[in-house]
Amino acid sequence: MPARPAPTAYERHAPDPRLVEQALAPSRQAVFWLEDSHDVPAATPLAASTRADLVVVGGGYLGLWTAVLAKRRDPGRHVVLLEAQRIGWAASGRNGGFCEASITHGEANGRARWPDEYDVLDRLGRQNLDAFEADVASWDLDCEWERTGVVHAAVEEHELDWLGPDRLDAAGVRALVDSPLFLGGRKVADEAAMVHPARLAHELARVARELGVEVHEGSAVEGLSRDASGAVRVETARATVLADRVVLATNVFPSLLRRARAMTVPVYDYVLMSEPLTPEQRASIGWSGREGLGDLANQFHYSRLTADDRILYGGYDAVYHLGGRLKAHYEDRPESFTRLASHFLATFPQLEGLSFTHRWAGAIDTCTRFAAFYGLAHRDRVAYAAGFTGLGVGATRFAAEVLLDLLAHERTERTELEMVRRRPLPFPPEPAAAIGINLTRRSLDRADHRQGHRDPWLRALDAVGLGFDS
Repeated sequence: MPARPAPTAYERHAPDPRLVEQALAPSRQAVFWLEDSHDVPAATPLAASTRADLVVVGGGYLGLWTAVLAKRRDPGRHVVLLEAQRIGWAASGRNGGFCEASITHGEANGRARWPDEYDVLDRLGRQNLDAFEADVASWDLDCEWERTGVVHAAVEEHELDWLGPDRLDAAGVRALVDSPLFLGGRKVADEAAMVHPARLAHELARVARELGVEVHEGSAVEGLSRDASGAVRVETARATVLADRVVLATNVFPSLLRRARAMTVPVYDYVLMSEPLTPEQRASIGWSGREGLGDLANQFHYSRLTADDRILYGGYDAVYHLGGRLKAHYEDRPESFTRLASHFLATFPQLEGLSFTHRWAGAIDTCTRFAAFYGLAHRDRVAYAAGFTGLGVGATRFAAEVLLDLLAHERTERTELEMVRRRPLPFPPEPAAAIGINLTRRSLDRADHRQGHRDPWLRALDAVGLGFDS
């Protein structure tokens, strides 16, 4: 008879369910970042057919960075950006705001997949973060940029070995962020910044307009085709743009290219935002460095402070729905929000009585290697990237540079990377995709309840390069 799974630290220290209910009661289904951003007037939809040197499809981070960096490279280039809804309304406006140096979804994933070039990838990621910070300063982006670094905390005994030789003991990590659950930790000082996600998107759109980018919202692209000259016809319901080059930056949404549709699946992530902490509450948890915070479990949590000392708390559940569908009602999942609130109060019992004001969710574009992939289509006139798997705030800037290199047919250090030249394995068709993804999720949960021990299914995925280790 198999051993009964042990409860996790969050379950062993679970608060009274009535306290969880009271904390969640004032919250409403809304994205704090979008409400807290500047009141940006909507851009007009594309109403008349036109020509462009470059069309960017998608008004999230990848599309915005592509547009502004294209204008930096060639100020005279005519760039048109088409967004189906509003700038930054999806993942770019509702993420945790962790802008990390890694372009490989962490060191472990990078070393496992690209061991021979990992040192180059690490250097390029750090350079990208420095360049990001320089752009924030030079363009005066009002996005609450804080180069704080990240604290990784162990909440289980078996996680301590994962911290490496420079780990902090319980007292050391609790001097940074005080939680009775923390048994040890590690601070990565200069490899991450915190940003206000929606303001970053809106500020990049402002810069794009100032540089001369033609921005249209409410302009969903319905198809791509080539005309007799070889240019690409980018078709919306009301008008068409004839473009010399096109970048597809639709990420989690179904690709306009059939060949790319099986490369990503949407996985829903859930988030809570607290009310602002009082000075006494803030003093009780420390956190004077305002670092990003994450634990080490397969089903991990992430949290950070806002400018007005709220706590964002998200992660753990990662939910995939049969068929990879995107539906608004998937974002309201009471059991996920209840679990997050319980884990929050287990982490910070000294904050009992604190309420949550906002709860929301968003879909992450996940691929089988957990880091972005790249491609060209339509005789190299169309470039695309996707699959950022939750670490796209910083990596989308790097990806934009890659896509512009590819469209220019430039042989650069970026385009020579194996990570750029090779695509990951696609997901299988349904129902195999749903069966495999949900089996993996259950196995990861089981590993977290069994001191990190990976079952035969996870070991098999590891062997073929599909395993996941946070």
